[in-house]
Amino acid sequence: MPNTKSAKKDLKISERNRARNQSVKSRLKTLRTKAYAAIATDVAASDDAVKAALKAFDSAATKGVIHRNTAARRKSRLMKRLNAAQPAG
Repeated sequence: MPNTKSAKKDLKISERNRARNQSVKSRLKTLRTKAYAAIATDVAASDDAVKAALKAFDSAATKGVIHRNTAARRKSRLMKRLNAAQPAG
């Protein structure tokens, strides 16, 4: 338990940030899963799902919820999977 007034305030702030970060991370996982599912079923129609996931990764990295290298790695893996699923030519 925090002892000082400022420590109590810090605890409230960190709890608020943690809740927000959890929400963003959960959304990222959902969007990533939806994008992977869209790629697996219909490559042509998966563009919207992939775009939404890429945008969410960038946004989370900008806000500091995830590290920018983590966002880049996940975006890279997503695009790699999308490109592999598309027909050559």
